[in-house]
Amino acid sequence: MTTQNAGIIGMGHAIPSGILTNADLEKIVETSDEWITSRTGIKKRHKARDDEYTSQFGSLAAKQAIERAGIDVSEIDLIVCATTTPDQIMPSTGALIQAQIGAVNAAGMDIFAACSGFLYGLTMVESMIRTGQIRYALVIGAEILTKYVDYTDRGTCVIFGDGAGAAVLGPVPEGKGILATKIKSDGRYEEQLYAPGGGTKLGTTHQTIDDGQHFFKMKGNELFKVAVRSMADISAEMLAKAGYTVDDVDLVVPHQANQRITDAVASRLGVPEEKVYSNIAELGNTSSASIPIALDECIQSGRIKEGSLVLLTAFGGGVTWGGTVIRF
Repeated sequence: MTTQNAGIIGMGHAIPSGILTNADLEKIVETSDEWITSRTGIKKRHKARDDEYTSQFGSLAAKQAIERAGIDVSEIDLIVCATTTPDQIMPSTGALIQAQIGAVNAAGMDIFAACSGFLYGLTMVESMIRTGQIRYALVIGAEILTKYVDYTDRGTCVIFGDGAGAAVLGPVPEGKGILATKIKSDGRYEEQLYAPGGGTKLGTTHQTIDDGQHFFKMKGNELFKVAVRSMADISAEMLAKAGYTVDDVDLVVPHQANQRITDAVASRLGVPEEKVYSNIAELGNTSSASIPIALDECIQSGRIKEGSLVLLTAFGGGVTWGGTVIRF
């Protein structure tokens, strides 16, 4: 059986126009710009309006990615939407995006892997293109996290923002595209970052709503240690699998969880600061959308060029994590 390398051939992103600054949060919860910045690196985050929803931003990002890929929407075989904040329980947000963009020949589905969702999607789609099951796919990370944060909890409400990023994956020449990728999870760390309400365990009742069980809950100190170790270890493993070292990498694009986590992962890997991309100060943590948004920014600004070797790494609730090495 012949195989075909799979790579990113077009990207796009979309973010809400609304902005929530640290100064705005100072009026809502007991916090300060200095407290937020020193602990997270975040200065502002984008916030969707009450009448905006996840698939809208996923569709905008997808249309931009398809246009830049230079293909017709009818050529898309599969849409994978990574999200923890779907439009509704059923149908999937991927299916709703399929309808919104007119991808009549595509299957649509969701991946639920929190902040690692985009890398989960890349890993799955790469194998399908490589083995000839599909030719072109959309992998989208889309989130409206601000609808799930408790604005009385300064530990979580200062972190999350909204947005979407999308990538078109398709066949690329040998030596390019996704060279190594791996995803992992460990459900034993469930309560480090989770939202217990709304499912079949607790359901949705007046009591769960009154108790705030539908909001994100996080144990930041414990999460920090696991995140740094997991992201650094899988990054080193994927570089070795691809046959490269940290010195060969042109750019590291990590999930934008927290600037302190990014700095610690870079230090553990031995990557200089100038090779690590960060936009968390402007966008906050957009979960599964953070890596595709950052990748698109880097491509549009010229930080990623043809031939660039890029390392992606992510960590999210579940807990989940992953690493991917790509040659553009």
